[in-house]
Amino acid sequence: MKKKWIFLVAPPAVVLFIAICGEVVMHLWNWLVPMLFGLRQITFWQGLGLLILSRILFGGLGHHGSDGSHRGWRKGERWGRMTPEEREKFRQGMRSRCGGSSAPASGTNEPA
Repeated sequence: MKKKWIFLVAPPAVVLFIAICGEVVMHLWNWLVPMLFGLRQITFWQGLGLLILSRILFGGLGHHGSDGSHRGWRKGERWGRMTPEEREKFRQGMRSRCGGSSAPASGTNEPA
């Protein structure tokens, strides 16, 4: 019985959340953009469309990393499980991609 209420509450909550987000985008646009850039004000539906467009362009369409694969790097779990040889190989790979560095690999400030 307790799980049935979610089917009644969730759809209106999602619609309300989307409506609030669209309204916020519209008000922020109408407050900032016309004054800063001289563009026209937008309607609620244009604000909602802008929100969806920005999600597509900058946020992607899927739930990336929902399996936890990206969280490990952020928390340093994978780095902690690497052997010193794997860490050095990773550092060398990053140096070759990022233009190289003459800093010592050990992270100390000793002269080379």
